Amino acid sequence: MAKFTYSEKKDTRSGFGDALLELGKTNKNIVALTADLAGSLKMNAFAKAFPERFFDVGIQEANMMGMAAGLTLEGKIPFAGTFAEFASGRVYDQVRQSIAYSEKNVKIAASHSGLTVGEDGATHQALEDIGMMKMLPGMTVINTCDYNQTYQATLAVARYKGPVYLRFGRPKVPNFTPSDMPFEIGKAWLMREGADVTLIATGHLVWEAVEATEKLEADGISVELINIHTIKPLDQASVLNSVKKTGAVVTAEEHNRLGGLGESIAGLLAKHYPVPQEFVAVDDRFGESGEGFELMKKFGLDAEGIYKAVKKVLERKR
Repeated sequence: MAKFTYSEKKDTRSGFGDALLELGKTNKNIVALTADLAGSLKMNAFAKAFPERFFDVGIQEANMMGMAAGLTLEGKIPFAGTFAEFASGRVYDQVRQSIAYSEKNVKIAASHSGLTVGEDGATHQALEDIGMMKMLPGMTVINTCDYNQTYQATLAVARYKGPVYLRFGRPKVPNFTPSDMPFEIGKAWLMREGADVTLIATGHLVWEAVEATEKLEADGISVELINIHTIKPLDQASVLNSVKKTGAVVTAEEHNRLGGLGESIAGLLAKHYPVPQEFVAVDDRFGESGEGFELMKKFGLDAEGIYKAVKKVLERKR
């Protein structure tokens, strides 16, 4: 089986920022908005290159979403960027009414998601945002795993017609996705074939799943590893095909267990093919302040947590 390696660590938010600049060069309808966080979302290069297409609204996230919706009426493709907590919780009414319900072509760029925001603490750690956004009719929800995937996803999102919630993060993480790998919205990436268990991961948990897979295979366990970057619409066929082969599944995400990827998978399997499932996720609680990856370890969102979950689900399968 293919062995995944990486040569460097890069932050996913830079993948977004670099792709946004490239989009600005090739499509005059691309516009960008932020709520006083251009530096944090790596939007400064776009702002410098295209000042007439960049709007810093200050700390007025709700107004930003309304502005973004209005810009679509003139054929613009707005990327509205802020922290994931502010892009979901603080502006939910505007996103629901002005963007989702109104079917506006707004791209919500949600950075600094999950526990890896770190020292900013529980108030800034968005662990509910995937659930909030996937419940909105017509909203596409994407959660990328590394720099290259975020770059390609940003390009794909610009081509896509309809509202999108694009979720990425703050820290530097292994960059292992092939740089020329096209991003297909709604299509899972089967990273490794296996027979004993299906391991489905998203976002920062994908690399942790890679490391867990190598440890499990050293124990003689055959893992089928799937990267689900598009949580909605979910690639149901890929999930079902895999689980029918393996008979057990573990889901891994940097999100609350309630409302996230794991629940989407569980709902699909309950309807079509029930099998034992274990969840690697935050267990219905808020985060806390600390170093990002120390928090991931404390909450069990790491390779070791995934390894233990696979061992547990295999016991249930037996």
